[in-house]
Order: sequence, then structure tokens, then C-alpha cells
Amino acid sequence: MQAAYIEEFGPPGAIRHGALPAPLPGPADVLVDTLAVSVNPVDTFVRAGTWRTRLSFPFVIGRDLVGTVAAVGSGAAGFSVGDLVWCNSLGHDGRQGAAAEQAVVPVDRLYHLADTVRPVDAVAVLHPAATGYLALFTHGRLRAGETVLVAGAAGNVGSAMVVLAAEAGARVLATARPEDAEYCLGLGATAVVDYRDPGLPERVRDLSPHGVDLFVDTSGHNDLPVAVDLLAFRGRVVLLAGLRSRPVLPVGPLYLKDGSVTGFVISRATTSELADAARTLNRLLATGRLRARTVEKQPLSGAAEAHARLERGELHGRRVVLLPDRVL
Repeated sequence: MQAAYIEEFGPPGAIRHGALPAPLPGPADVLVDTLAVSVNPVDTFVRAGTWRTRLSFPFVIGRDLVGTVAAVGSGAAGFSVGDLVWCNSLGHDGRQGAAAEQAVVPVDRLYHLADTVRPVDAVAVLHPAATGYLALFTHGRLRAGETVLVAGAAGNVGSAMVVLAAEAGARVLATARPEDAEYCLGLGATAVVDYRDPGLPERVRDLSPHGVDLFVDTSGHNDLPVAVDLLAFRGRVVLLAGLRSRPVLPVGPLYLKDGSVTGFVISRATTSELADAARTLNRLLATGRLRARTVEKQPLSGAAEAHARLERGELHGRRVVLLPDRVL
């Protein structure tokens, strides 16, 4: 099969495109013919060795795929050949990645996809939306009627968060560039504040005088003094980006508010947590409510260039989807 893979850690140029042996599923696995694969920031961390995880070379890159079932292991119940399916947790912790013509997926990490949803549309939002779901609900414990501030709301994860929080009945305050305000409001935000406005804390307090119940910063800037200052009583800060971020935590104000700061990475999510997210993602995908803002399709051979563009910061609000040659 054709695949995008690495033989050692390195820059985007370390990615090769060529033939590898087709994978063989075990009893609890499903073999999937890939239709579409997305490119995520975490993929670049794994490729570069910045985020260490168990893997073997040659290593197929990529987390997310949409495809059709090609074969089912003897112990992998619930799937049949031809089913349209998706996964967003390959490419780490000993699992080969998704960026290939075929991939082996453990059955507990595979989910059905409605036939009415286009593979490209689905794969473009799987990773950011699942990340957003876990941040908001699994770790942020967001409930209907609460107020959440989403910093970086026009990005891939941020926009998914706005949709997810609004659909759950929360009040969403967003920070973004002024030119992205209309987009964020269309997703379900109640109000949008310019993230560069030096008076941002005052603007947020005007919008939510009692503070925000949940603060999530998808940009990785992680200004904890501002975040804690804006929290309501028993408010929560969830950290999900900023690998090299080292902010100062104002401990006194935090504990006087009974507040909390929680960090998480989707790579450590349990299969049951991922399955919870998948149920909500599937519902919103089927209704068309959950969609990427801009999707760019490239051949599987374009993986190295896609990684390079992502690392250069050229893909704000854009998603690159890689397609095997047979799909192009």
C-alpha cells in the first residue's frame, strides 16, 4: 500500500511517501480502506519527537481517518465489510497511523459514520471537535446555563467548541479577531471580544459580571492571571494547548474562588471518553451543524508540505485533508 511515513524523527522533510507492506488486523481489529485523512498539530509533535510516544519505524503518520471496512477480525463485533467508519486516535501509543491506503483500527476506537456525511467533511473536524468536547465536558464539566469563555474561537478547536457549548445550552463568550466576529456569532457565540483589545478583561466582566464558569484558551497563550481573574466562584480553567507555555499561576486568587486549573491532552483520553465524544460528534455531523470553516484537499504525497505549512502558521482556520490516489 502507499503511505506517508517516517523512518526517524525529524522535520517535515523526514516524511516519505511510498510503498509499505499492507497491515494485518488482529482478532480485535478492523482493517479500513482509507478515504480521507486529516493533518493535526499533534501529528507534527509526534513526527518531530517533541511529544514522545511508543512507536516503531517505519511509522505511518496521522491520527484521523474516514474509510470503509475492508475486513473484520474474529473478535471485532459491530462492523461489517463496506461500513462507513471513522477513527481519531491512531498514530500513537504503539498504533500505526492513518496516512495510508489502509489502516488497522482497534474495534474499540472505531465508530460508524452516517452515509449522508461526506468523508472529507467529517475527517476535517474529528480531532478538533473531540478535543473540544473533552475540554468542555469531560474535564471542564460544563453544564447548560453556565458561561464559557473560548479564547481563540475562530480556530479549528475553538470553533468546534463554540458549536458544542452552544448546542449544550451554555452561554458562549468568544475572543477572536474582529474580522472573525461574524463567523463566531454564526456558530453560536453570544458575544465576541477582540483578543488584542487591552481592555479585554473589562469587556468580559461587562458581559458576565459574576465571572465565567469555564475558561478555555485554544491558542496556547495561557494568560493564567487574566483567566483566574475572570473566573466565577468555583470556576474552572482547562489547559489544552501551549506545549512550551510556562505561565505564572496566581494561587491565592484561585483558591479563594474555589477555582481549579486542569490540563489534558486528547492522546491520554480513555476509549470510553473518546466514545462519549464520538456520540455527540456523530449527531452534529449528521445534522450538518459541525463543519470545518475551510477544507483544502491534497494527495497523500503532500503530507510533508502540509506539515511544513502547519508549522509555519499558514493554516489558521483551515484544515488540510489528505486523500489516497484512488480517491482523487
